[in-house]
Amino acid sequence: MKLWNDKLFLKSMLSIAVPIALQSLISSSLNMVDTLMTSSLGQTSLAAVGLANQIFFFYILITFGIGTGSSTFMAQYWGKGDILSIRKVMGLATVISTAVGVIFTIGAGFFPEYLMRFFIDSPATIQIGSDYLRIVSLSYIITAISFILNIGFRNTENSGVPLKASIIVFFTNAILNYVFMFGKLGFPEMGVKGAALGTLIARIIEIIMLLYSAYASRGPLAASFGDLFGWEKEFLKKYMKTASPVVINEGFWSLGQVLYAVAYAKIGEQATATVQIVSTIQNIFFVIVRGLANSSTVMIGNKIGEGDEDGAYEYAIKFLYMSTIVGLLLGLLMIFSADFTLKIFRGLDANLYKSAKSMLVVIGAVLFVKTFNSTAIVGVFRGGGDTTFSMLLEMGSVWLVGVPLAFLGAMVFKLPVHLVVALVCMEDVTKAIIAVPRIISKKWIQNVT
Repeated sequence: MKLWNDKLFLKSMLSIAVPIALQSLISSSLNMVDTLMTSSLGQTSLAAVGLANQIFFFYILITFGIGTGSSTFMAQYWGKGDILSIRKVMGLATVISTAVGVIFTIGAGFFPEYLMRFFIDSPATIQIGSDYLRIVSLSYIITAISFILNIGFRNTENSGVPLKASIIVFFTNAILNYVFMFGKLGFPEMGVKGAALGTLIARIIEIIMLLYSAYASRGPLAASFGDLFGWEKEFLKKYMKTASPVVINEGFWSLGQVLYAVAYAKIGEQATATVQIVSTIQNIFFVIVRGLANSSTVMIGNKIGEGDEDGAYEYAIKFLYMSTIVGLLLGLLMIFSADFTLKIFRGLDANLYKSAKSMLVVIGAVLFVKTFNSTAIVGVFRGGGDTTFSMLLEMGSVWLVGVPLAFLGAMVFKLPVHLVVALVCMEDVTKAIIAVPRIISKKWIQNVT
């Protein structure tokens, strides 16, 4: 495998992966800034916002399923040069995402206390989280439409647009959060409500920028109403057959992640705060892998769309090799930089600091398995059109392995949160063991167009 000598592969990979990785870095950095600001308000506020964002996390991963299921089609249609079909996929994905967004917006906007009580019994945490949800829920639909537009830009080889939008949104959100949370420039001090308001305004700016870029350039995403919604029966049938397993996959996978949060909350408020801090740090370390996974979706899909199945398999092996090596290096860096990283979060008490450090060591030790799985499932299987297998693999691993172990560790064995996370990581080990034979078999190579 002449990985480093394949200049065409490396050029294509870097042109897609680098903007996506940078965009992911900016987004993750913003989450870190939010967490840093919120941590200064106290452990209760940090836990409240972390749990409240589980609602958004659940929703955005369903949208991610819609987007990545659609990405399979877009990548293969782009390989064929079929712009009209790309626009139809965009329209259908937007309608489905918006419909789901309406449900979540109503739930989080009108019944936030009920949702917060699902996670924790603390009245103070429930109140703060509810205040945050009422405002931030107004950004849900906007965020979903922006996400679908981002997917469209990436699959038509224009990753620079989402990157530029993310940079502006990063600075806008960070500045507005600071101003609104702490009452600067004459505004009242709003606490976590200010963080929610800053996020809402930033998301509005983002969607305006993306829509302007799509239509001002007259590019492949500059679709008319008829282009977006002119679906034929055969098109709908084909889309649902391939995309619905991804949506179901992400829905049940994200619900599993929500249940992990419930299990961690059973350990205590400190455990929830620990998970919030470590998840923020993990997202920073994972940005390169997100770039690799998403670029593999596009490039493998393009190869299959062109009819080059051998090339698709070769690309898959190269991406998996790279993601595993990157995961090993990042895992070691996460472990040995734990003390330095946690010092960024000022005001952590000794127990919270110790808990977070232990969890970083656990995550770092298995990060290479997580990076392999991310590329295998999001990039290889979905890019290859094998969405049903990826659904069964993820749902089975989460619900038959991860969720039971999380509740056993938290409620039966009464383990500290970092050891419960170690048990949950068996989900990733299970995925990798099952994924490898499927990759070798080449059964994942399926032309869906």
